[in-house]
Amino acid sequence: MKTDWFVIINPNAGKGKGKKDWKKISRIFVANDIPFLTVFTKHRKHAIKLAKKYINSGFKNIVVVGGDGTFHEVVNGIFKQEKYKTTDITLALIPVGTGNDWGRMYNIPSSYEGAIKLIKNKKTFIQDVGKVVYHRKESPKMRYFANVAGMGYDALVAQKTNRQKDRGKGGPFSYFYNIFSSLFSYNNRQYEIQIDDKKIKGKVFSMNVGICKYNGGGMMQLPFAVADDGLLDMTVINQIGKVKVMRSVKKLYDGSFVKMPQVRTYQGKKISITSVSKIYLEADGESLGHTPIDFEIIPKSLKVVIG
Repeated sequence: MKTDWFVIINPNAGKGKGKKDWKKISRIFVANDIPFLTVFTKHRKHAIKLAKKYINSGFKNIVVVGGDGTFHEVVNGIFKQEKYKTTDITLALIPVGTGNDWGRMYNIPSSYEGAIKLIKNKKTFIQDVGKVVYHRKESPKMRYFANVAGMGYDALVAQKTNRQKDRGKGGPFSYFYNIFSSLFSYNNRQYEIQIDDKKIKGKVFSMNVGICKYNGGGMMQLPFAVADDGLLDMTVINQIGKVKVMRSVKKLYDGSFVKMPQVRTYQGKKISITSVSKIYLEADGESLGHTPIDFEIIPKSLKVVIG
């Protein structure tokens, strides 16, 4: 059993693609002589419990059939189990979500055949992971994340997109649509950030902290990120006009927005964010909570299958 792959499937991922395409995906596993056991998630956070439970029963190889949110939950299950070191677990992804930003960093193919071929070859990489402590209803909470966390405008757009997904209306263009539709209800927030020994203040439009480069369905929000350098990358977009935002969206996709005068980039091992009015947080696309927020890096702590 310990050599088998435990497959966690989110049936709702990609507007139901997880459920609809599973028979096709399972046939490719069988054709490649990859032994596996499967479980479908039933609700939010279920994948955290499933990963923890089955690792504790002896599984050390896990496949996520889903999107960034399901992947995020499984990462948290890996870090919350106590049976093995986190780097003793191998984690792979078959992308069926709407964003698939983590997989974009590692050239995970969108075709099921291509993704399963990587699983068979089992070429692995050990990446850093972020740990974030945030607040929800004034109580501190904690999550791990493997890709990118967003705050301010980024978190608002993610929140609206997640609500649409919950109603079955989410799709690949939801995030892009919400970037524009949310502009007129958003106000910049006053912030104070501590990055290791450096302190900065200002009015923020949006900011990202992370391990990898992409979020929001292919936006290169952290173009300088290196996934195993032991550092968190941070991009801060300071106060900016709404028309300027609309004209500059395409620059998010190639990372060139960091050359704009309103944008600053930083690196550090620990980052703390405080604000007068609440700044909201999402991590790996999952809406979480608000300031005060504290990030730290856990170097080389997650073993993943890559392209």
